[in-house]
Amino acid sequence: MTDINNELNENTEQNKPEELTNSTAETNAEDISFSNRIDLSELKDGIALIKTEIEKVIVGQKEMIDMLIASILANGHSLIEGVPGVAKTISAKLLAKSLDIDFSRIQFTPDLMPSDILGTSVFNMKTSEFEFKEGPIFSNMILIDEINRAPAKTQAALFEVMEERQITIDGNKFKMDLPFIVLATQNPVEQEGTYRLPEAQLDRFLFKIDIDYPNLDEEIEILTREQNLKGDVKTDQIAAHLSKAQINKFQNLVEQVRIESHLLKYIADIIVNTRNNPFLYLGASPRASIAILRASKAFAAMSGRDFVTPEDIKRAAIPVLQHRVIVTPEREMEGITTKQIIKQIIEAVEIPR
Repeated sequence: MTDINNELNENTEQNKPEELTNSTAETNAEDISFSNRIDLSELKDGIALIKTEIEKVIVGQKEMIDMLIASILANGHSLIEGVPGVAKTISAKLLAKSLDIDFSRIQFTPDLMPSDILGTSVFNMKTSEFEFKEGPIFSNMILIDEINRAPAKTQAALFEVMEERQITIDGNKFKMDLPFIVLATQNPVEQEGTYRLPEAQLDRFLFKIDIDYPNLDEEIEILTREQNLKGDVKTDQIAAHLSKAQINKFQNLVEQVRIESHLLKYIADIIVNTRNNPFLYLGASPRASIAILRASKAFAAMSGRDFVTPEDIKRAAIPVLQHRVIVTPEREMEGITTKQIIKQIIEAVEIPR
């Protein structure tokens, strides 16, 4: 493994961009203003309320909660992956309950049909006309549980609605009510009864969030809380705080977060390096660079800043890219993961000053 890491370093070193000149760095430094032009106080207070509600039930998993909140602020969808029993579904349900919005849950199964998700036209005997009956996709937040247990035909039904926030049935277009966010959970593809998601669908998720097992202290805290419930329902503790109008307002504020031109180049350098990396069979698309841009703005706003820093971009890179790039078969057999390669690329690309 040491030889492999050395080879990764050698390949990424070759792709390092030239260092910024002193004059360019000075110019960029002068362009950055550290005083907020956007009032983010309401947004920060709202996020604090959501986190407080979720932490009443969920122990640990702070990074996952941050990612889920960032995906809402960036108006993007999230794919949550982990083995059964690590609170993927309950976390998404708690997030939805902490928001004053419509919520629906769809359990994906091998026999699920596209019409079970989108809806279907039904003939009305009284009017002698077909009427469209909306499916569960017509909501503000959709939890798709075990998304990779449904076949490709059902997966394809989500392509249009995830990208364009609309569906087309019998030639008629139906717009989704905003905000519209899809949170999907999936089990690792090595498990029984799972289907690998197509690349086109994976590309529609802003983040892929990996959830691991809790540590010993967290496990003890989980057991303690369960013991103290004494028959009460966990989700009854959660109160709703943010309305649809507030979420739409926060999303508009995030779009106004400033990012300097040299940081746009930094994002582009990372993306281009994924396309030139010899260990990657498939590099990242322009949609991935836009996703990093939106996610880094969300992270900046969550930190109370109206400008993006390189740290925001680095924080966004792995969850945005790890499901969009594919390792070559030879390297995959050697145990190299997309996360390892993305980390090497981020380390190799010069951070703008």
